[in-house]
Amino acid sequence: QAQLVESGGGLIQPGGSLRLSCAASGFTLDFYAIGWFRQAPGKEREGLSCVSSSGGRTSTSDSVKGRFTISRDNAKKTVFLQMNNLKTEDTAIYYCAAALTGINSLNLPASEGEYDYWGQGTQVTVSS
Repeated sequence: QAQLVESGGGLIQPGGSLRLSCAASGFTLDFYAIGWFRQAPGKEREGLSCVSSSGGRTSTSDSVKGRFTISRDNAKKTVFLQMNNLKTEDTAIYYCAAALTGINSLNLPASEGEYDYWGQGTQVTVSS
């Protein structure tokens, strides 16, 4: 059974850093692009960043560019989201998702609808 499990969330002060992890099981991560999303209370889900199955191409939303960095370690079946200089407006539930694009591909999903598997999310709260 395909599964994505996020971890690394928590309570952090403004200006701090967190690294989220997305652990994959039940499917071959090498064939999938991975995206990170977040949803704040009362707001729509927002795409943050995604990485191709090869790891050779990434895309990051302007809202977090320069602060958030996506990376992957296919050998460890894990994708990471490094978040620096966190702000109160970054408070949200963070999700990862997997989209089948083929092995060693540079393709990135064009929309949320292309993602096949979703994790349950991890809460990030930025507050002093």
